[in-house]
Amino acid sequence: MANLKDISRQIKSVKNTQKTTKAMKLVSSAKLKKAQKLSLQSKSYANKIAQVLSQIATKIAMTQNDDNQNKALVANNSPKVVDIVFVTADKGLCGGFNITTIKKVRELIETHQNSGSKVRLRAIGRKGIDFFKFAGVELLQQEIGLSANPTYEKAVKFIKTVFDDFQNGTCDKVVIVHNGFLNMLSQELKTAELLPINIDQAMTTGSESMLDIEPDDDKEVLDELIGKYIEFLFYYSLIDSLAAEHSARMQAMENATNNATDRVNDLTVEFNKARQAAITTELIEIISGVEAQK
Repeated sequence: MANLKDISRQIKSVKNTQKTTKAMKLVSSAKLKKAQKLSLQSKSYANKIAQVLSQIATKIAMTQNDDNQNKALVANNSPKVVDIVFVTADKGLCGGFNITTIKKVRELIETHQNSGSKVRLRAIGRKGIDFFKFAGVELLQQEIGLSANPTYEKAVKFIKTVFDDFQNGTCDKVVIVHNGFLNMLSQELKTAELLPINIDQAMTTGSESMLDIEPDDDKEVLDELIGKYIEFLFYYSLIDSLAAEHSARMQAMENATNNATDRVNDLTVEFNKARQAAITTELIEIISGVEAQK
């Protein structure tokens, strides 16, 4: 059995760790509320852009043929080059948040390679970057700091490179993978085809567009709107990922705090047993000494 000094040192160490995990949970909880609010606002705006884009694309599709249709709206079922954009956190201590995304990316790489497509990775977040670098996987594009502090300007700068490669034919499909916010206690892994944009559902609804666009301006409006749609959808993914990260870290720190409490309780019981044993030993020695002097 460990001596009283060792057990006391362990209790003190665990309590200090408990203070840290509790503080991290409170910080993540406060950050989560801000990120969640921003995520809801961003999602509403992204949905409205998608609605307007669908209406315009549906209207233009009635007059365009395959030769002059925007490339971003043309489905490609046999892509030669697939770009995977994935988002992880810059820091750990958030449970399985990062590894869930990494596992999905590895699955997608295998799936597309088995289909004969070349896969290129564009990474956001230190954890994902470090993992694939250690595995010897080449990263076409990487960004640290964007997932922890996403801004619209930085998001546009990153995704513009991706969009330009798609437009000039360097890649044929863009897929984005990130862990999204589901609720305060859980996250949802999200995989979406960013490019080309799927508007099949919008075109089959038969809904009448309320927008009135001049024939000469339709292509210009559509091109501009597609760019904004891609930019904001990517920005929303970053915000959604940030909210999920804080949610995961808050949950992980709560579990760590509870585990620390259980460990302190176990050590306290062990300490009391050791102290009782020490007291008993001392009493026996005193009694034995007294008896020896008789």
